[in-house]
Amino acid sequence: MTAPETQTQAEETDTEALRERALASLTTARSRTTLLTSCVDEPDLTAQHSPLMSPLVWDLAHIGNQEELWLLRAVGGREAMRPEIDSLYDAFEHPRAERPSLPLLPPAEARRYAADVRGRALDLLEAADFHGTRLTEAGFAFGMIAQHEQQHDETMLITHQLRKGPRVLTAPDPDPVPLFTGPAEVLVPGGPFTMGTSGEPWALDNERPAHPREVAPFWIDTTPVTNAAYQAFIEDGGYDTERWWSPEGWAHIRRHGISAPLFWRRDGGQWLRRRFGITEPVPPDEPVLHVCWYEADAYARWAGRRLPTETEWEKAARFDPATGRSRRYPWGDADPAPEHANLGQRHLRPAPAGSYPAGESPLGVRQLIGDVWEWTASDFLPYPGFTAFPYKEYSEVFFGPEYKVLRGGSFAVDPVACRGTFRNWDYPIRRQIFSGFRTARSETV
Repeated sequence: MTAPETQTQAEETDTEALRERALASLTTARSRTTLLTSCVDEPDLTAQHSPLMSPLVWDLAHIGNQEELWLLRAVGGREAMRPEIDSLYDAFEHPRAERPSLPLLPPAEARRYAADVRGRALDLLEAADFHGTRLTEAGFAFGMIAQHEQQHDETMLITHQLRKGPRVLTAPDPDPVPLFTGPAEVLVPGGPFTMGTSGEPWALDNERPAHPREVAPFWIDTTPVTNAAYQAFIEDGGYDTERWWSPEGWAHIRRHGISAPLFWRRDGGQWLRRRFGITEPVPPDEPVLHVCWYEADAYARWAGRRLPTETEWEKAARFDPATGRSRRYPWGDADPAPEHANLGQRHLRPAPAGSYPAGESPLGVRQLIGDVWEWTASDFLPYPGFTAFPYKEYSEVFFGPEYKVLRGGSFAVDPVACRGTFRNWDYPIRRQIFSGFRTARSETV
């Protein structure tokens, strides 16, 4: 076989592998969307279960509309199927609180529309060669749409947690593990490391480009903060002691009467929580969930520590001191597998602290990927050399001090939308999201 023939064969193999990856990612996302929108009846689909969230039927049609905009129109050059609905499903044109009042597609029509778009998108995928433009290179547009759908699936799962009524979703619990007795914290060495990525094909614009960062040595919790640890903060009067809180945080919890994580309540001497339609005792060894940034910051102050910066978090997750390189994930460059992390709605709760030893970082930090989104101390800002792509509304319009960065993903995040470089962001008051945290402290000389 001649060299040109060998190169052509390799390119064909790479193209087929990309096609299979895109197909699997799109199919997995649609199966999850179907589960989340078929387990409730029509009134639940069209209702707004919280002013913080859209009706589930809006998310369903929005998923289809974004797929049409980016795959059929932008990549395939097709004519618009339903141009009259574009504005209804523009997330920037209509805030969530007003979406129930819009003339939305009813559930059956929304399903037909999304299915019709998907059928045409799969035809497009079958003929794609993944070259020619930034959108098509390495299948980026298909990966972007799979990630977009999975992000809305996580949003819909949050809506399911907020909705009142009986349980409609089930999943097995994570495997039990012995109580974690390893070191409480890990020292991350000072020095440079490479943050972000320039080579991950489906990485989104705010993860780019790769760039050097210098980090002073610091200590970081081996596992996320647990319910038991957070309960100690509550019992010590944490919510009643102003000195642990930033001025904005103190004003926020007093104004809204917040005295425990969202969905917690005390019944006599026991803490209970509501989780997807059931009420259960708060499990002491699970990472704490549904806390806002202000609560995480206050706990860290109470514990004599602080939240890690986004840069510190990423170094703890990706830096390999043996090679000096940054890995894709804490465990290496391999895609996530069930032994590495709690991802993909495989479970409907975090795994106990200390789970997934196969997923720990080279420094020994555990559960950096999956289980709970982890608040960091950092504002959401662009990296040096940032370029918005393919549209500024994904990241650029959110840059600034109003939003805090979360890292690592949660049990509700699919692997396609979770990397060691992946960045999430939200207002510091948000608690309905699947958010927790771990703490850090500076190395003393």
